[in-house]
Amino acid sequence: MKNLFLIASCFVLILSCGTSNKAIAQNPTNSNDNCYWQQHVDYKMEIDMDVESYQYKGKQTLVYTNNSPDVLNRVYYHLYFNAFQPGSEMDIRSRTIADPDGRVGDRISKLQPNEIGFIKVNSLKQNGKSIKYETVGTVLEVELAKPIQSGESVTFNMDFDAQVPIQIRRSGRNNAEGVALSMTQWYPKLAEYDFEGWHADPYIGREFHGVWGDFDVKLTIDKDYVVGGTGYLQDDIKTKGDKKTLHFVAPKVHDFTWAADPEYIHDTMQVPNGPMLNFYYKSTLDDEKKESWKKLQPKTVELMQYFSEHIGKYPYDQYSVIQGGDGGMEYAMCTLITGNRSFGSLVGVTAHELAHTWFQFLLATNEAKHEWMDEGFTSYISDYAMNEVMDEGKENPTVNAYRGYLYLAKSGKEQPLSTHADRYEFNQAYGISAYSKGEVFLAQLGYVIGEENLKKAIKKYFNDFAFKHPRPIDIIRSAEKVTDFELDWYLIDFTQTTNTIDYGVKSVEDKTINLERIGLMPMPLDVTVTYTDGTTEDYYIPLQMMRGEKPTSATIIADWAWANPNYSFEASKTVKSVNIDPKQGMADVNRENNLLEK
Repeated sequence: MKNLFLIASCFVLILSCGTSNKAIAQNPTNSNDNCYWQQHVDYKMEIDMDVESYQYKGKQTLVYTNNSPDVLNRVYYHLYFNAFQPGSEMDIRSRTIADPDGRVGDRISKLQPNEIGFIKVNSLKQNGKSIKYETVGTVLEVELAKPIQSGESVTFNMDFDAQVPIQIRRSGRNNAEGVALSMTQWYPKLAEYDFEGWHADPYIGREFHGVWGDFDVKLTIDKDYVVGGTGYLQDDIKTKGDKKTLHFVAPKVHDFTWAADPEYIHDTMQVPNGPMLNFYYKSTLDDEKKESWKKLQPKTVELMQYFSEHIGKYPYDQYSVIQGGDGGMEYAMCTLITGNRSFGSLVGVTAHELAHTWFQFLLATNEAKHEWMDEGFTSYISDYAMNEVMDEGKENPTVNAYRGYLYLAKSGKEQPLSTHADRYEFNQAYGISAYSKGEVFLAQLGYVIGEENLKKAIKKYFNDFAFKHPRPIDIIRSAEKVTDFELDWYLIDFTQTTNTIDYGVKSVEDKTINLERIGLMPMPLDVTVTYTDGTTEDYYIPLQMMRGEKPTSATIIADWAWANPNYSFEASKTVKSVNIDPKQGMADVNRENNLLEK
C-alpha cells in the first residue's frame, strides 16, 4: 500500500510539472524549477475618453489561461480607482494611521462626486455567458458560470464606465504641475493567482501585483492630446471629428499605463544597441526646468546602459520618462515623475524609477508581500548607478541606507520585512524597511559572500527569474548557486525577524583576542588587528553555519559556531588594537564596541 501511495504521488507531481512546463513555454526563461508555473492573460481594450468630464467608457476582452494545476471556481479583478472615494479603505487608513502620507491625508474624505474615482462594471461574460459579480471596495468578486480547468483558456468580455479622480496618489487628473491625465492602474485588472492562491488585496496604499501577458489597447481621445506610456504605438492612427484613436501593443508585461496632456513636448533619444527613449514634459515649465529635461536625456541613456550591463539587458524596444503623477512611480516600459525639479533631482528620481524596470517590472515580485525586494534592490543599484553616472565619488554609495536602517532598528518601531506592506503600524517604518533595510539586505549580502560573487548572483537572479514572480528565497538561491554557500540563515534572520547584529571586542591580552556576539543575528567577521610594531593584519572568521568562506586575502581562522557567544584567537604578534568590520559592511547596531585600543 505504501508503495502504491508513493507511485500515485509521483504521478500527480509529474502531471503538475507537465502543466508548469506549458507555462514556462509561454514565458520562456531559464527556470531552475521544472514545476514552476504562472498564469497568463491577453487583454484587448477599447477606451473612449472624454477629457472634459474625465470619464471614459471601456470594452475589455480578456483571455485568461489557467496554467496552474488547480481548478479555479472564482476570479477577482482589481478596481483601483474605487479607492478614491470617501469612506474607502485607503481613506480610512490615511485618517487613522499615526503618520499619514502627506499627499493623501484626509483629502479623499473631502472629494465631491465629480472628483472621485470609480470603475463601474456594467456587464461581464465568461465564454459568452453572463456571470454574477459583486464590487467590494477595490475588488470585483466574480462567480464563474463554469470552473476553469487546469490548462484551460477562457474569454471574459466586460463593459465598464470609469471616472478619473483628482490627483491624490499615483493616478489622477490635473496633478500639481498641471498634467491632465496620469492613467495608472486605471482598468479592471485581473488579480494574480499563484501557488499561494489568490492575491486580491484591496488597494489601501501600497503597490501592485499583476499577471504576465500581452496588451492590445485602442485609446480614443481628444486629437490635441499627446499620449505616452506602455507599449508600441501602431501606425493605424484614426481621426474622427475632434478625436483620434491610438493603437498600442505591449507584449510580455504585467501592466499598462499611459499619460496624456495637450502641452507635452515629446523628445526622443536612441540608446546605442538599446531602446528608443521617449521624454514627455510640459511646455509650460520654465526655461531652466526645460533645459534640465534636455540634459536628463543623455544621462538616461547612460543609466539604461548601466543597468543593462550590471543586471541584464533591457528587453523592450522603447522606454518613456513622463512628467506626471505625484512623485516618482514605475510602470511597464515607462515611469511617471514630477518634473518641476532641479537637474540633480530629476536624474536621481529617473535613476530610481528606471531601475525598477528590472526590480519589479522584469523581476516581478509581489510588492504587497515583498516590497523590500523591489524598493530595496532598486535603491541599491540606483545608488551605484548615480555614483558612476553623476561622478559622485562616494566610497560607499549605500551608506545612507545603513544609517536609515540602524535608526529604525534602535527606534522600537521596526517590524520584520515579512510584514505585509499595508500592515505596518507606521508609514515611516514601512518606508525605511522597504527602501533602506531592503538596500542593506543586498549590500550586506556582498559583505557576506564577497562583492564579485554578489555581482554574479544579481545577474544569475535576473537570468533565472526575469518575466516571472520571484520570491525572497530566489535571490538567496541564486547567491547559493554562485557560491555553494548555505545562506538561509541570512534570509531568515534579516527578513523574517527583527534580530540585530552586534559583535564586540571583549578584551585583548597580549596576543589573545576575545570577541563576543551580543546580538542574535549571526555573521562572518572581518577583523583588522594593529600590532604594537605598527603593522596590521586582516583576519577572516567564517560563520560555521554558512559552510564556506568568501574570497579574501585575509588570514582565515577557525569557524565561529553561532550558539557560542564567545570566540578567542591568537594573533601572530602583540596586539595594539582590534577593529571588527572596519569597512562597515555589516549593519552592526553598536559600532562603539567594534574597536578596542590598548
